[in-house]
Amino acid sequence: MTHFILPPPAPAALRVAGSAALFPVARVFCIGRNYRWSADEAAPAAMPAWFMKPASALMAAHGELPYPPGTQDLCHEIELVVAIGRGGRDIDPARVCEEHVWGYAAGLDLTRRDLQQQAKRSGGPWEPAKAFDHSAPCTPLVPASACGHPGHGAIWLEVNGLPRQRADLCALLWPVPQLLAMLSRSVTLLPGDLVFTGTPAGVGALWPGDVVTGGVAGIGEFSMTVGAVPGPARRDLSSTHQELVP
Repeated sequence: MTHFILPPPAPAALRVAGSAALFPVARVFCIGRNYRWSADEAAPAAMPAWFMKPASALMAAHGELPYPPGTQDLCHEIELVVAIGRGGRDIDPARVCEEHVWGYAAGLDLTRRDLQQQAKRSGGPWEPAKAFDHSAPCTPLVPASACGHPGHGAIWLEVNGLPRQRADLCALLWPVPQLLAMLSRSVTLLPGDLVFTGTPAGVGALWPGDVVTGGVAGIGEFSMTVGAVPGPARRDLSSTHQELVP
């Protein structure tokens, strides 16, 4: 029997909608942008950039959304999330959905935007901006056998009842088959991987007490309330909020 020096951590998992079953999560990939953010934006000549979050960043998208430390600019990004059921490398896009996609969820790619801007200026890594605790809330996964493979339908997010982000899945610049095929040319996809597929225009800041609602039509909806700022950063964020919000 294998002897571990420390007890192995519990695996990350997402609940399956309408079931007590859990989907074990291996890794979390995130696609940059992937929607036009302005009407005159040119079509991209290359596939979008991608980055990763740890599976431990996942949380169920309900209840309180913890405000992370180290930032004064927490931003929301609503996304369609794809769950991989069968892995592979150099996958044919024509075979992605039927052979490799297990299901779908609605998720938030939360970003410490101030840290991301610092990383862009310095050429540093994005992990401090993207890979923090609770940075990937997700709704329960809906099996593709139940929902099909959505190529259209509303994706939306509101804050305190006011619309922030809204688009249709058909506006994805690179649809799911092309995205997964692209990733599989760089890394071998594994069963349990999640892929956040990019966010529409309208990303914005979240503040303690904000009620964030959103979802993807036919897949899932969520409502969360942003929690208090942790520790000594509370006073600094409060003054910043007062300066920015009339």
